[in-house]
Amino acid sequence: MEKSLDNFYLLQPEPNTFFLLALRDIILSKDKYITTSLKYGMPFFSYKGKTLCYFWFHKKYKKPYIGIVGGIHLNHPDLLI
Repeated sequence: MEKSLDNFYLLQPEPNTFFLLALRDIILSKDKYITTSLKYGMPFFSYKGKTLCYFWFHKKYKKPYIGIVGGIHLNHPDLLI
């Protein structure tokens, strides 16, 4: 993992650091073709070079979330649009 990507995680307040690092490990463990990089100041995950999802913080609730690329096509009552 590159230095600036490490810094994104380490500069977050607890428990966000723990939560995001654990979630990163879970995502990366799902397939050997999933990679991570820092884009636009946030961690992005790609599958075979195609963007899959990213971590960011909800502006209103100040909570970390996973942004799903193409997530507009997901329909579930527990998801925020």
